[in-house]
Amino acid sequence: MLNVIDYVPGTTVLHRLNPVTKLALAASIIIATILADGYAALIALLLITLLLGVYAGTATRLLSLLKVLVPIAALMLVLQLAFVRHGDPVFLFATTDGLVSGTKACLRLLGVALPLVLVLTVTKTTDLANACVEKLHIPYKYAFTFTTALRFVPVFTQEMNAIMEAQTARGVEFDSKNPFRKLSLMLPVCIPLLVTSVGKTDATALAAEQRGFYLRTRTSSYRRYPFAPRDAVCGALCVALIIAGAIL
Repeated sequence: MLNVIDYVPGTTVLHRLNPVTKLALAASIIIATILADGYAALIALLLITLLLGVYAGTATRLLSLLKVLVPIAALMLVLQLAFVRHGDPVFLFATTDGLVSGTKACLRLLGVALPLVLVLTVTKTTDLANACVEKLHIPYKYAFTFTTALRFVPVFTQEMNAIMEAQTARGVEFDSKNPFRKLSLMLPVCIPLLVTSVGKTDATALAAEQRGFYLRTRTSSYRRYPFAPRDAVCGALCVALIIAGAIL
């Protein structure tokens, strides 16, 4: 079972960038999205992320994430329309200011969520952790915690699907269209999932301790992550993106 954040092998320039540079690229797109105020800039930043995904061969992952984010963005739009009462009336309770702030909030949500997922799909989690420890001097335990949490996402997803299939075999109807009933059916599923996650977490901690986790230092990794000229070019592009986001 593939997960949205699973690594996609490739030989593109984006794949060959230093993991820290990839993080900087994602951060620059996110910062530019937050700073941007015009529709053209917000849409352009979103298109840049999608085009990078097409270039790296991870567009299907980004589109699958969009399917999840679009309903959330639509809910945000409705809430903005309901609570922002300034401006001229447009339709029912919607106003011009509410429509503008709501659509921009939706674009910002999409623009902030996609870049980090793009980086995770073109970077191995071990490389990301080791590069952050080596270049950014982040303590290894924090980098390990982050990468381990990412690895547990597909594991917990599979566990959740297995529990739901077992409940479905017992007659529970999870395909109900009533959102409140669906929520009430999902809550009991969280209890066995929590028990399973605690057991897996304890086993992972014990295994890490037996392998000398506390002896790990910044120089313990056998692989090094030097910066290349392409990283400098990408860094300049990151600065340009942030400046463009602040201006437009």
